[in-house]
Amino acid sequence: MASVSVSHMILFIASIVIAASVAGVFTDSISQVSQAIDDRGLSVSENIRTDIEVISDSGSAAVYNETENNVTIYVKNTGSRRLRTENGGIDVLVDGRYETDFTVTLLNGADTWDQGDVVRLEIEPNDGSGLGNGDHRLKVIANEDEEVFKFRV
Repeated sequence: MASVSVSHMILFIASIVIAASVAGVFTDSISQVSQAIDDRGLSVSENIRTDIEVISDSGSAAVYNETENNVTIYVKNTGSRRLRTENGGIDVLVDGRYETDFTVTLLNGADTWDQGDVVRLEIEPNDGSGLGNGDHRLKVIANEDEEVFKFRV
């Protein structure tokens, strides 16, 4: 009978050791998942607070200047957070092509693009040949918020 008690005791101690090991792994994994959810939540919060609107009139002749071969649009920060206007803060695509030659001018004369402020984007399409007659599409991206502006030349 003593041999049965000893074997039960060994199995009991082994199961306690295994349970403690599994609990330690689960605790660490749950901690990492919790931290990842917190980080993602902060990122989503910033994206939700970001909103821009193109306020230019798509029917206006002032959008595209054929002599200077540039597109001028006005974009308003309608979100609740300050946006960057320099160093990759804004991305622009014209007819699906990524544009690098554009200038951003804050119309209120300030240094930051705050809520309610408007910027003027002057874009010179990369191909240099100008925009042909017809429909065109311009996409402005600021902090993962995208706005599409369609216009006709």
